[in-house]
Amino acid sequence: MKRPRLLLADDHKIVLEGLRGILEPEFEIVGAVEDGCALVAEAERLSPDVVVADISMPGLNGMDAARQIKKMDEQIKIVFLTMHSDVSYAAGAFDAGASGFVLKHSAPQELITAIREAMQGRTYVTPMIAGELIGSYKNGNLRAAGSSAALSPRQREVLQLLADGKSTKEIGALLNISNRTAEFHKYRMMEQLKIKTSAELVQYAVKHGLITT
Repeated sequence: MKRPRLLLADDHKIVLEGLRGILEPEFEIVGAVEDGCALVAEAERLSPDVVVADISMPGLNGMDAARQIKKMDEQIKIVFLTMHSDVSYAAGAFDAGASGFVLKHSAPQELITAIREAMQGRTYVTPMIAGELIGSYKNGNLRAAGSSAALSPRQREVLQLLADGKSTKEIGALLNISNRTAEFHKYRMMEQLKIKTSAELVQYAVKHGLITT
């Protein structure tokens, strides 16, 4: 029987190596990357069955990477493995198209279960937050982290890089756009979000789960 093909993404090499040890007996690991931009590129190149990704990664966070991957290929399943236990992150993950949400301090078998469930077309939420997540949805008081609904995908990329400490010149080079275009995106975001400084933009990124501190 053909083993499911997995692509791993985490910005800590020790985590990636640990995941290999846990998952290789049952799954084929076709690749491992350390940032969101590389994740999108490798997902397009390798067409894995399942992506196992962290949420907080440099360049492009896991949620925005997930959106791009699902837009590119809806058949790719995405399971998030993260330290973020706040239900708003789980909501953001599922809004981005995830099939599973597992916490890093969960037992290894839980991640394997989540991947199996994803392969069967089902959704898995760690029991540690499942009850709270359902209750929050029922009460209608849940705001998804990382959704940034008012921003375009390109704006979210620029915001992520600004939050990573990049200048507009560096952002232009990384995204293959001009410095002037990068500045336009920055100031357009400030206008849309009614934010006056770059520091407030970074605070916005933290608040909405685009980066962590």
